[in-house]
Amino acid sequence: MDFVKKIIYFILSLQEVGLRESLRDTLHAKPKSKRKFYYRSGCLLTLDSIAENEKKRMEEELKLILKTYDYEPSKILEYISKQGTKIFYIDSANVLNSVGENEGFIYPQKGGKALYLSLLTEKKFSLKFPECFIMTNKSENINKYYFIYHFYNWYAFKHGISGLDGETVDTLNKYLYNASDDEIKKLQLAEIYKLKDAIKQDKSSIEFVFKLCRQYEASKSALEKMKNSGANL
Repeated sequence: MDFVKKIIYFILSLQEVGLRESLRDTLHAKPKSKRKFYYRSGCLLTLDSIAENEKKRMEEELKLILKTYDYEPSKILEYISKQGTKIFYIDSANVLNSVGENEGFIYPQKGGKALYLSLLTEKKFSLKFPECFIMTNKSENINKYYFIYHFYNWYAFKHGISGLDGETVDTLNKYLYNASDDEIKKLQLAEIYKLKDAIKQDKSSIEFVFKLCRQYEASKSALEKMKNSGANL
């Protein structure tokens, strides 16, 4: 929940009057995902509503996939591999933490970080590193809901819904955990739009996991009540 609070506080900080004033000279910048209005057959439609519909459709697809594979990370990883995303296994997640990553889905990377991950996983020199999953050798013990969070982000990325890349995610992590107020105030407007997209995507994945968790706990509770009442199951 602390992570969610950090996101909320960050959004509020972006709305500060002082921040908008400090970015006055960049007001000519436009968001990457433009909002346009269309008037068709007496209906006013925005790209935001289209994106929301795409997200809902994607989440329904995700639920079906998760159900098909019994919500088991090992089975879902097999599905991911069949879709062309590489799966790597390492001994400890600490080597990922040192470059600001965690066990799970890794967005495409460039530069020094790509080189580090390439050497870590494939023992080769490369300044470009594709999207992948990096798991520890004890990944069978990974928290199911933590994994689904990463699966959601991967699925959104592969279907072009998130609009995110490794650089934007790295920037988001920096401003969530390490940036000072002065650094936040120096953000360019174009960077803010990117970060808002990243926050929106991360919020969606967290909410999706929370919904699944609540549904699971509710069904688990109902099953226990049925057992306690003597139902034949």
